[in-house]
Amino acid sequence: MCCFSKRVELVTDTDIFARAAKDGRQFLVYAMRFKAGEELAMILPLPVPKDTKDDAVKFINLEKYPKFFDEMLTGFPLPRLSAPPRLAPNKPPGGAKLVIVEVGSFVASFVPSVKDFARLDERFRLPTEIWDKLPQYKDAGFAVFQLKKGNMKVHPMAFEFPRADPSKLFFPTVHIHDGKVHAKAAFDHMLFCQTTATDAVMGWQESPQPAEMFMKDIDKAQGIVDPKAHCYRQVMKGMLENKDLLV
Repeated sequence: MCCFSKRVELVTDTDIFARAAKDGRQFLVYAMRFKAGEELAMILPLPVPKDTKDDAVKFINLEKYPKFFDEMLTGFPLPRLSAPPRLAPNKPPGGAKLVIVEVGSFVASFVPSVKDFARLDERFRLPTEIWDKLPQYKDAGFAVFQLKKGNMKVHPMAFEFPRADPSKLFFPTVHIHDGKVHAKAAFDHMLFCQTTATDAVMGWQESPQPAEMFMKDIDKAQGIVDPKAHCYRQVMKGMLENKDLLV
């Protein structure tokens, strides 16, 4: 789910990578281009276990690996242009403050539940009525990334989180870009994953080689990518049902 605390003028070139981590956890890497006229936050709801603690999410700094997705894409025989074309980019109440973590060029927080947004700067929250319209997130936790205004491609945002259902990989793909919940949304996403559950990714494109053969700076991924495993890719483009994806 890609939610913004303020109105965003443009979001495009969204890339997401997912892989299972140890002990039922999951790695997630997220990158995009966006344009906004004021400072805001990107909010990613996460399907975490109930009563997850404040420190349950580990943020990973990929500032030194800005080409994470560019290198991953080279593992697939079709060039990027063979995929559908991209859009052209033209003091809080309620408990202790949430921990703020510096992650490269932005700062991030983990919000354990909807009610815990009261512990976050109000500039980086969504209105309560938005969550009332999204009951599927009543037990979710949230990764919140504070972004500067402007027109930019941010370096990949990465973290590891505990999953309520360790059998599924989670991709946050629901959109809230204008403060409203729409049944359909304009997708410009490229999804990547590594998984042993190949039945779950039937129809996805598989890389002919393992990741270490085409990600030349894979050590900079800090263990997020399994160098010995193949990658899978799926393109989501156009007006699609506005929901998250589990595989």
